[in-house]
Amino acid sequence: MSKMKNRSETLRETIEEMIAVGQLAPGQHLDEVDLANKFEVSRTPIREALIQLASMGIVEMRPRRGALVAKIGPQQLVEMFEVMAEFEAMCGRMAARRMSADEHAELLAAHQACKEARDASDPDDYFYKNEVFHGLIYAGSHNSFLAEEANKLHRRLRPYRRLQLRVRDRLSTSFHEHDNVVQAIINGDGELTADLLRGHIMIQGQRFADLIASLSRLEVN
Repeated sequence: MSKMKNRSETLRETIEEMIAVGQLAPGQHLDEVDLANKFEVSRTPIREALIQLASMGIVEMRPRRGALVAKIGPQQLVEMFEVMAEFEAMCGRMAARRMSADEHAELLAAHQACKEARDASDPDDYFYKNEVFHGLIYAGSHNSFLAEEANKLHRRLRPYRRLQLRVRDRLSTSFHEHDNVVQAIINGDGELTADLLRGHIMIQGQRFADLIASLSRLEVN
């Protein structure tokens, strides 16, 4: 049982990553037999992995139609980013008050890693380094419930956050916004940190138009 659970957990992580990076597109049918053959396992751990992903909202399980990569409509996407922006703001406000000197050093190191990815004009590498950066802020809130909820929604939005980074000049803009966030956290300014992170995450105006224009390239219609 433990071995099966570990296998299904590994498969869940692998399939989730494939969805995050666009190898499996929103709306795409997930055939259990095809996946079992691809990963050279039985259908049982595949089914368990898909059920886990469904519980996270990343996959939809439909009667007689099987599993699909979940699609998010434009209105729901805006609503989810609005909530994500508030989660980030709350985490940032607490992190500015609660992060230790060692945690500041970790955040600065993650910020430097983002800079290297930006300088290399590598949006995929920046995507992963960016996740580490934000994860440190969630953890730095020292509120485990809030950090867990922020991570859940962050994971749900991963394909769309990654897509945003491919918009022209977004890497440089994102890094500049990070720079201000880091300084506000180190200075212990919770309200400024919250305002900066809220603005960093919110999609509105031209950023929203760019994201919606990119959705057609991401989703299976």
